[in-house]
Amino acid sequence: MSLLGTPLTSSSDKVMLLGSGELGKEVLIALQRLGVETIAVDRYDNAPGQQVAHQARTITMSDPEQLRALITQEKPALVVPEIEAIATSVLEELEEQGKVRVIPTARAARLTMDREGIRRLAAETLGVPTSPYQFCDSLESLQAAIDGGIGYPCVVKPLMSSSGKGQSKINGPDDVARAWQYALAGGRVSQCRVIVEGFIDFDYEITLLTVRSLGADGQVQTSFCDPIGHKQVDGDYVESWQPQPMSAKALEAAQDIARAVTSDLSGQGLFGVELFVKGDQVWFSEVSPRPHDTGMVTMITQWQSEFELHARAILGLPVNTALRVPGASAVIYGGVDSTEVEFLNVDQALRVPQTDIRLFGKPESFEKRRMGVALAADADLDTARTNALKAAGLVTVKAR
Repeated sequence: MSLLGTPLTSSSDKVMLLGSGELGKEVLIALQRLGVETIAVDRYDNAPGQQVAHQARTITMSDPEQLRALITQEKPALVVPEIEAIATSVLEELEEQGKVRVIPTARAARLTMDREGIRRLAAETLGVPTSPYQFCDSLESLQAAIDGGIGYPCVVKPLMSSSGKGQSKINGPDDVARAWQYALAGGRVSQCRVIVEGFIDFDYEITLLTVRSLGADGQVQTSFCDPIGHKQVDGDYVESWQPQPMSAKALEAAQDIARAVTSDLSGQGLFGVELFVKGDQVWFSEVSPRPHDTGMVTMITQWQSEFELHARAILGLPVNTALRVPGASAVIYGGVDSTEVEFLNVDQALRVPQTDIRLFGKPESFEKRRMGVALAADADLDTARTNALKAAGLVTVKAR
């Protein structure tokens, strides 16, 4: 967009987010700061992003008719998918008809909504290094894939899930049936198909936030944030920190892989590229064409957070990926199952030096639901990680 209008007027530029959780909420706030009219869509009422948007809509986004009707009614300038479970065929149809611009593109949304599409693109089309893998439609085919070459240990994942849900490591034959059932239960849609990956003996994982934005010459340029290290438990992010120390050769390889994948997906916006690193070797894991949960650390570390970068890039505005200060994030879990909760000791958490807290405003808590995040900044990365974990641990979620 070369011009920005004014919300709720005839000059308004409407942006519709499909998915309005904690990540979508921050994107909506960034867009509103630039005078954009926002429509927050989710599968349940009062989602975090719906609480801050100009308009809130609740539909089943995987239902083609519901999604088509909403986009046709609202006529947004941009549609920004923020989750995987979306009827991407509708987005491709409307984009092809010139009725809407999808971020980054409808094709990218389709390819990245499931692990099969993006893994085949990366490994089979682009030829970037990945772990060995197979796709399986049954428990028997999963066992056959493992026995036939994938081997133990290995990792089983649903084709479509978020935040590591349904993902597990298999160490031997006794784990296979449990992993199959866990993957089916953790997927975002009902689908009897999984990916099994050979386990890479990596030193660490990173998220390389990659931004495709317009340069001064009007051409799309690619820029990178400093690498983000992260820790996962049962496939779910619990900590992240920035910058992750790595060799210059490994960083160059990571950027080359991220550039290749995101250039093929095309469009504008921020991508979260996940990679495995061992010494100077780098393997592609996954990519999300949107802000990444591990990237919440950028709210304290960068001059422009991943959410501001995404908002600016999709609007055609200049971006700045520079690091401001090293820092870390740690997840605040619900700890209880309740439809109404209170947060205790937030004041104590904020007394931890150079910390901040984000509470997402989710209307329902589960024991392992992410309800907030603690952020900490410090020139010493170990201190930042310690303080983020301490602040997160002080916040207690209580059923009311």
